[in-house]
Amino acid sequence: MEFRELLKKRRAVREFEDRQVQVSLIREIIHDSILAPNASNAQPWAFILINNKGIMKRISDESKKNILNELEVNPQPNLMNYKPILEDPEFNVFYNAPCVIYITGLKDKRSATVDCALAASYFMLSAADRGLGTCWIDLGAAIKDPVLKKDIGLGEDYHIVATLALGYPVRIPGTPPRNEPNILKIVE
Repeated sequence: MEFRELLKKRRAVREFEDRQVQVSLIREIIHDSILAPNASNAQPWAFILINNKGIMKRISDESKKNILNELEVNPQPNLMNYKPILEDPEFNVFYNAPCVIYITGLKDKRSATVDCALAASYFMLSAADRGLGTCWIDLGAAIKDPVLKKDIGLGEDYHIVATLALGYPVRIPGTPPRNEPNILKIVE
């Protein structure tokens, strides 16, 4: 696939086939993702792969609960749009994807958030190149329960940067319109 075609094919997928993604294929995608640029070649990332529907439901329920609690204390307009679906006990923040990938960054590395976001971009492009769909799901990062953190392997030294739903897409959505780039100034 041509690179520009790949850029257009990588879309946020929210409807997945009920079909597992092989761990060996996920490992290949991770190997592609760690080719991403990162400050001083520090490579501050670590990955968590979850293929377990029960754990994914626990994470979804935990995240929904924590975000709803946060909205009670601090009603943020951008999150208030999510309140009705977060209150729905049947709603799964991962859109019932068969797999979730957490890209985590070392807390003590200043550039870890940007470095891991770049790795997430590479991950999503590599997955799209293999016919898989992804969706960056920030709602799935609101994990506070220490037992759940331990169960998924999220150590104290790391924080979640990207939560990616991964699976075989039922369909790939079209490319939404984009605004023209906002170039503030060209200095020549």
